[in-house]
Amino acid sequence: MFINCLIVEDEPLSQELIADYVTASPELKLAGVCKDALEAGECLKNVKVDLLFLDINMPKLSGIGFVKSLKEQPLVVFVTAYPEYALEGFEVDAVDYLLKPVSFERFRMAVNRAVERLAAKNRKETTIEHIMVRADKKNYRIHFDEIIFLEAQGDYVRFVTTGKSLMVHGKLKDFLLQLPKNSFEQIHKSYVISLSKVIYLEGNLIKIGEHRLPVSLNYRELLLKKLG
Repeated sequence: MFINCLIVEDEPLSQELIADYVTASPELKLAGVCKDALEAGECLKNVKVDLLFLDINMPKLSGIGFVKSLKEQPLVVFVTAYPEYALEGFEVDAVDYLLKPVSFERFRMAVNRAVERLAAKNRKETTIEHIMVRADKKNYRIHFDEIIFLEAQGDYVRFVTTGKSLMVHGKLKDFLLQLPKNSFEQIHKSYVISLSKVIYLEGNLIKIGEHRLPVSLNYRELLLKKLG
């Protein structure tokens, strides 16, 4: 399992150091580097991120303020030169709090804590085998193994399953959060697929069931890793 990481840091040297540490860690994948919280907010709209390496003292919006503003919060490791922010950092449920300059040994301790936190979350997810949705004035229980793919259509999401197709009011990103991370993957801003239903990937198209869906370049590399 790869952990998608985003670095949010306004100091170039610190950016480079943490990026080198991420590259040297086999379970981590660098999703991007942002110079401030506002840029990171835009990035999170387009890229699925599991773990933030986040500076606290940044212009415009602090790292702690940024985390508090997120509706759905990835795991957070704060990286800062200011120890006085530690208590406030842990109040937003940070995985760890790293003081600059950060050694690789200390960085790895934080990564191990993040891995444990994600593993615990995944174990919890595996105990749930279905999602409840409302369509046509009825409540439907859809088992995860029935789902082929989800398609965003304006203010609705189309659930395509092995037995039916349902139009459900809501946002694709919100439904994605309710699906098991190891079994489903976003391949395009409008599509989330069941990995077990994939037949083949050819260029920028994926064959899943009887359907051929587009794969965006931003998601293709991570998809290939998930497909093995």
